[in-house]
Amino acid sequence: MMSLRSKPSSKNFSHLMIALAASSMLFLSACNDSNTQADTKKVETVADLSVFEGCYTVSHDEPAQIKVSQQGGAWVMQMKEPASSGRVWDDAEPLEVIENSDIPQFFSIDPDNVDAVIGRPDRVLVLAHVKPVYANIDPLLDSEYLSYIYRGANTIYRVECDEVNTDILANPHANIIIDNVKETI
Repeated sequence: MMSLRSKPSSKNFSHLMIALAASSMLFLSACNDSNTQADTKKVETVADLSVFEGCYTVSHDEPAQIKVSQQGGAWVMQMKEPASSGRVWDDAEPLEVIENSDIPQFFSIDPDNVDAVIGRPDRVLVLAHVKPVYANIDPLLDSEYLSYIYRGANTIYRVECDEVNTDILANPHANIIIDNVKETI
């Protein structure tokens, strides 16, 4: 008699477990908010543009020539002014996020190896941040930063920002004159 009772109870127990699992899945899916999924997806696809904040130059031994910063919640860039201008940086120009799918228009690098791209709306200047792991293994890269400036792509270097004016319009074969714009007292 015991064997007769154990079969129906184990069968009932199996049905109870299946019903419990199904109801748990329904409960969990009912609690899942589709907006939360969409928000999570957006967060994953938004690049961390803070990797661009700072100053850049085309050579390690030159002063900064481009400054990227966040002003009023928007990303902007500024270029060094000639020494005769009386100011160090020009007026801020807006920057915008560029999709990784657009990378081949500017750089000959697999978009999977780039984690952020930003550029001017007219695309005269585009900056890309190469994933550090890839920059370390690619012998052609000696920096994590790439620049595209009017039909030419090159590596650029992140350097300390400075308030030293430089005449970037000078003859490139002449000695660059560096003067401090601020008068010392």
